[in-house]
Amino acid sequence: MRIFRRMNETRPRITLVVPVYNEDANLSVLHRELAQALAGLDWEVLFVDDGSIDASAAVLRDLADSDPRVHFLGFAENRGQSAAFAAGFAEARGEILITLDADLQNDPADIPRMLALYEQGWDMVIGRRARRRDPLVKRLSSRFANAVRNFLTNEDVTDTGCSLKVMRADMARRLAMFRGMHRFLPTLMKLEGARVTEIDVNHRPRLHGVSKYGTWDRAFSGLCDLLAVRWMQRRHLSWRVRERR
Repeated sequence: MRIFRRMNETRPRITLVVPVYNEDANLSVLHRELAQALAGLDWEVLFVDDGSIDASAAVLRDLADSDPRVHFLGFAENRGQSAAFAAGFAEARGEILITLDADLQNDPADIPRMLALYEQGWDMVIGRRARRRDPLVKRLSSRFANAVRNFLTNEDVTDTGCSLKVMRADMARRLAMFRGMHRFLPTLMKLEGARVTEIDVNHRPRLHGVSKYGTWDRAFSGLCDLLAVRWMQRRHLSWRVRERR
């Protein structure tokens, strides 16, 4: 894993963590949209290149050279979205983490509204895609998986598959890390005591590249992950200190 970061920089308040896998055509556009949406805020973006085999790494180097707010990690091989998030959480310097996809389907223009809700005292704000721009089969399979996930974990999250999320960094760094973790971030945050809420966000059609997930290739692994999270809920340790001397 290669780490590209400038030394002796002050810590920003906000770190955006963006997994990247073969998204070279989208990265410059995403960077421009982030700069517009976050104008006036104290932020950095940490791209995590998950072993891309296109020109994504070269584009990220150029962005990092031209903008001191841009940093990236480069994985030696493809390890998956959960590994990218875990590495990004560990490296992020901000007290607020924002996650989103690199494929431009998440809209950075929604971030200020989510931050405003976060500032009201929520520990995590989840994007809820009001009108999904995905094929019908993908929408139906995601809806079914979300319903099963909520039933087995006693959750009420409408759209856990939306990558656009705002969360407290100190809580996120305490989360149990495992393959498939990204599908259960709200539940895992609640195990840490987080107050979680949702907000409608924009969802845009993919213009460049292809989806990295199929309908059936994630069904079995998703079920295994779900059972693991259910086990963690039942076995999770928590306590409140009444007195200390």
